[in-house]
Amino acid sequence: MQDPREQFPRPPFPEQPQEWPGLASEMEPRPDHGEESYHGSGRLAGRKALITGGDSGIGRAAAIAYAREGADVAINYLEVEEPDAREVIELIEAEGRTAVAIPGDIRDEAFCRELVETAVDRLGGLDILVNNAARQQWAESIMDVSTEIFDDTMKTNLYAMFWITKAALPHMEEGASIINVASMVAEDPPEILLEYNMTKAAIVNFTKTLSKQVADQGIRVNTISPGPFWTPLQPSGGQPQEVVATFGEDSLMGRPGQPVEIAGVFVLLASQESSFATGQNYSATGGA
Repeated sequence: MQDPREQFPRPPFPEQPQEWPGLASEMEPRPDHGEESYHGSGRLAGRKALITGGDSGIGRAAAIAYAREGADVAINYLEVEEPDAREVIELIEAEGRTAVAIPGDIRDEAFCRELVETAVDRLGGLDILVNNAARQQWAESIMDVSTEIFDDTMKTNLYAMFWITKAALPHMEEGASIINVASMVAEDPPEILLEYNMTKAAIVNFTKTLSKQVADQGIRVNTISPGPFWTPLQPSGGQPQEVVATFGEDSLMGRPGQPVEIAGVFVLLASQESSFATGQNYSATGGA
């Protein structure tokens, strides 16, 4: 047992601006994705998972946990995130599992279809889909949000989820699981994240609707809504630098969550243990 308030680093943190999408390897303190702290027990033996944004942050934590629970894992990421992705691939392979790296931009519909086909081909099927990749850029006012920024956020957070899910469903059989990553901002939207907030609320609704469409196929669809987690999303334009320095201090734990702290929820929703859960929205917010 540990005091959860002191289990991981607490702010203040140094200001650490990065170009979007950012790298976990350049963050201080470096996030804990479970590299040393997550221990598996074979709960996903033989399963085959595709995770977008699997190079860092919450997607990386899910990829590590899935591999240590016995799954083969394909991760998608942008080419500039290759240094982080290489670390994840090595961690998956260290567990004796198949690791597939598929870099590319999910704002492109044709690539989304190619992503799924490549994952299915290289993994030999697809049982778990995690739509995790997201774009978040803060702005004081709607007047500061250009059409280009708005479009990039919508395509990354919503269009890609739609395209990838649509491409994946024909390959998924009874017992498969789709997990979409939303955010606590869907219910408590901060004023500086207008378009990001919109997409996260839409993801919750998409999940609830899709779960009704595919229930008769034996496929479950759920959402995970994190609170303030310490990931590259924050210093790479997701928050002002003065907020990064105190990030997470408003939670009841007085600190941000580390990605490994939500990995178990991804495992639960992918496993047969949650066979009666679909259309649900699971949160881990530190009481924020």
